[in-house]
Amino acid sequence: MRARDIMYRAVATTTPETTIEAVARLMINLRVSGVPVLDKNGQLVGIITEGDLLRRAETGTERRRSRWSEWFSANSRLAAEYIKSHARRVEDVMTREVVSVEELASLGEIAELMETKRIKRVPVVHDGKIVGIVSRADLLQVLASGGAASAEKKATA
Repeated sequence: MRARDIMYRAVATTTPETTIEAVARLMINLRVSGVPVLDKNGQLVGIITEGDLLRRAETGTERRRSRWSEWFSANSRLAAEYIKSHARRVEDVMTREVVSVEELASLGEIAELMETKRIKRVPVVHDGKIVGIVSRADLLQVLASGGAASAEKKATA
């Protein structure tokens, strides 16, 4: 089986200019934990997940460092944490190095990426444009339905 066989095709997306509040509402309303970020040309430029929104000033969950630890932390790291917890737009908190696959990626390749990169979803792209997404739940559905071998038997029958 390949990514194209199990991917979810009606992918909700957002833009870098979207507000944090709007993308949080989108994720809650659609019951998704991550949303690909597309530029004006429809190219995949990032992904924003619940993890990116975990430490926020509005919820009082931003990282609090002791004065002592601030002496030993790099200024750039402290600045990045501040920006991420106080940012107003998706572009300021999204993950820019998106792990993606092509439609013909095998389920084994996808599972390997999820495991080694410690991610929960993989956008499926064609010529840099998103055509689907595969989540851990999609892989579990294959398992629950009898696995890839069962699906291949059905396809050849």
